[in-house]
Amino acid sequence: MKSWVALIDRLSLRLSQIVSWFGLVMVLLTLAVVVLRYGFDLGWVAMQETVMYLHACVFMLGASYTFSVDKHVRVDVFYSKMSANRQHWVNLCGGIFLLIPVCLFIFIASWEYVIAAWQTMERSNEAGGLPLVYALKTLILLFSGLMLLQGLADVLRHAIAIGQREAR
Repeated sequence: MKSWVALIDRLSLRLSQIVSWFGLVMVLLTLAVVVLRYGFDLGWVAMQETVMYLHACVFMLGASYTFSVDKHVRVDVFYSKMSANRQHWVNLCGGIFLLIPVCLFIFIASWEYVIAAWQTMERSNEAGGLPLVYALKTLILLFSGLMLLQGLADVLRHAIAIGQREAR
């Protein structure tokens, strides 16, 4: 089981390394948009939408890595004061009863929405916009699938830790 956890963690890490470059591209594109608009009175909707798409990619594809390194938002009024064993139990139960069901729900609920966008090859409503709205909507499925995988890895990680503590 540890090898599956490590494999999923490596997948999240590799994807986050790729997606992290999107931040630099977003900054450069935003600079270009501003310079072109205010310096030359030119504007390209496609360039502005590209920034939006990259922004969506950063958050939707980077969430699983953020979760894997435990840097996600956590309300830990009680959690930080718990013993390591109790923290493992909280994370295990949270994964089983909250994270995994929510990810499955998001995936199932958005499936038809994304498929409909692909069937029509949905495009931007803006003149000159990107013809890739269907790809943008696909991020919903990728997000929920990646979070589901990372949630399973986290559940396994905490189950292993609990099992090792009880074996002592």
